[in-house]
Amino acid sequence: MSVSIRATVLAAALACGGIWLSLPACAAEDPALANAVHHLQQRWEAIKFNVPEGEAQTQQMNALGEEADAVAARFPDRPEAQIWDGILTSERASMASAFSALGLAKRARDILEKAVAADPRALDAGAPTSLGVLYYRVPGFPIGFGDKTKARHLLERAVHTAPTGLDAWYFYGDFLMAQGEYAKAAEVWRHALTFPPHPDRPLWDKNRRAMIEEQLAKIEPKLGKS
Repeated sequence: MSVSIRATVLAAALACGGIWLSLPACAAEDPALANAVHHLQQRWEAIKFNVPEGEAQTQQMNALGEEADAVAARFPDRPEAQIWDGILTSERASMASAFSALGLAKRARDILEKAVAADPRALDAGAPTSLGVLYYRVPGFPIGFGDKTKARHLLERAVHTAPTGLDAWYFYGDFLMAQGEYAKAAEVWRHALTFPPHPDRPLWDKNRRAMIEEQLAKIEPKLGKS
């Protein structure tokens, strides 16, 4: 059971950690918040893509997660800070022991639920996207809190709210593929690839599009079965 929990939480954390977060609209209003959010997303990207998986990556991600906790405490009413705290808490869950992984995932869920309530549009629908991923990748009762119905609702809400949000559409497609809705998943991913690239985050953009291409290649043989 602990292996199952760890595997599903890992998948959720990897997904949440990759969400595209453009600089918040509040940048002009609060440069300190904008700088803090920018720092978190840039450091996550560097750790995720440039540090090999293992103890060093875990230590650096845990340290960054503690920074995110501090940012959320400093800006308790800002959904941008909550979103990144939730994302990095999920990321830490993916690297934690099986004993503590689910607890961290639950904490991420609670943080992201607050962010959804505060502003579901913030950071390209970052909160409903991240929360939806947790709900479909974490095991359901009695092991965990996973809920496919909630996941579908959140991800559909995310793509509606962020019509050109690459991650919202990527994870919606991933959810559909997991449910065996192959044709719809392929349609969603092909649509996502039409979005213009994000020039400010070329490493993230390149990796996300590569993941979509890989998933489309895997799904091609299944299209006649959906």
